Amino acid sequence: MDKFQNKYRIPSARLKNWDYGWNAAYFVTICTANRECYFGDIKNDEIVWSETGKLANQFLMEIPQRYEYADLDEFVVMPNHVHAIVIIKKTGNGRRNVIDDHDGGTDDRDAGDGRDAINRVSTGPNPKKPGGITGNKNPMLHDNISRIFNWYKGRVTFESRKINADFAWQSRFYDHIIRNDMEYQRIKNYIINNPRNWNDDTLNP
Repeated sequence: MDKFQNKYRIPSARLKNWDYGWNAAYFVTICTANRECYFGDIKNDEIVWSETGKLANQFLMEIPQRYEYADLDEFVVMPNHVHAIVIIKKTGNGRRNVIDDHDGGTDDRDAGDGRDAINRVSTGPNPKKPGGITGNKNPMLHDNISRIFNWYKGRVTFESRKINADFAWQSRFYDHIIRNDMEYQRIKNYIINNPRNWNDDTLNP
């Protein structure tokens, strides 16, 4: 990223020919819709979470238990966004033929019941193709960053709307491959210091 603290990666800047299920450290940023401060406030340079913020933090911490190929490194839930470093650490390619997440979600369009937006394979005479119309290209059929954070966004949305029916995420999230130790330390320090730098944060509405 050319402007790490001022401008996050846009979708068109995704590294070509890179599989986002490959082993690497990824810096992920997710914002709420319209940068609404659903998650709490910053007081005395510390985040004071709302009930929705507690949910956002809780489900972040559940990522390593849910996805054994992922480690959660430094992270923070800010008033209107989430930063996290997630490390993919697997030996195979992580692809699956059928996914059946009974309590997860994918994106805001599927957040109403908290389930993955995947066509399950039918055992009847006309079995459905996994992944719906996108088939094997559906990111939710693969163990990657998109799968993790589509589940996360959907799960937080499903539970948060029990508290605030208007809760919503920005439609996309932003990811960046951390290339070396120097960049890793810079991003980690940025996350740690995010609450005390809130007044100067470009995401502060």
